[in-house]
Amino acid sequence: MDPSRREFLDQAAPAQVAPVGEAAPYASGGEQDALVFSVNGREAALRVDPRVTLLDALRERLGLTGTKKGCDRGQCGACTVHVDGRRVLSCLTLAVAVRGKRVTTIEGVRGHPVQRAFVECDGFQCGFCTPGQIMSAVAVVDEGRATTGEEIREAMSGNICRCGAYPNIVDAVRAAMSQDVRDAAL
Repeated sequence: MDPSRREFLDQAAPAQVAPVGEAAPYASGGEQDALVFSVNGREAALRVDPRVTLLDALRERLGLTGTKKGCDRGQCGACTVHVDGRRVLSCLTLAVAVRGKRVTTIEGVRGHPVQRAFVECDGFQCGFCTPGQIMSAVAVVDEGRATTGEEIREAMSGNICRCGAYPNIVDAVRAAMSQDVRDAAL
């Protein structure tokens, strides 16, 4: 082995294993970043390794487990949350990127017309993708641009349902749009 590599390995800090439910500390000896942001209307303050994803910070550090870790590659949409009102894939977003921003998770949209519509239209089967589907559907309803079934499917295309509940999901988005209009008229 190269002597300089051996010296590096001898000086490296041993890997630390975190207990279940806690994030492992940054092993390189570097500083962790202080992170303050709003999540579901409440301030959150954490110290995180700069490499920690928003998904892991939400689930492991804040206990907000409604946001699901599906593919962990940005392909399925199960981890969809809103950052300053825009949908993002939390598995691809570094936690430090939301410093000073507003994050809304599935726990933060309780009682939204989309949730009621998903129940009424049976817009879920196993339920694993449902939090991400609902977060995307809330954005589609709020944006108000998708009105036809085809436009709704296109707007929701980043969210995969392995059970194939797509027709019911589209119906739920339509129902939520009409429910949203009725609620606004009251």
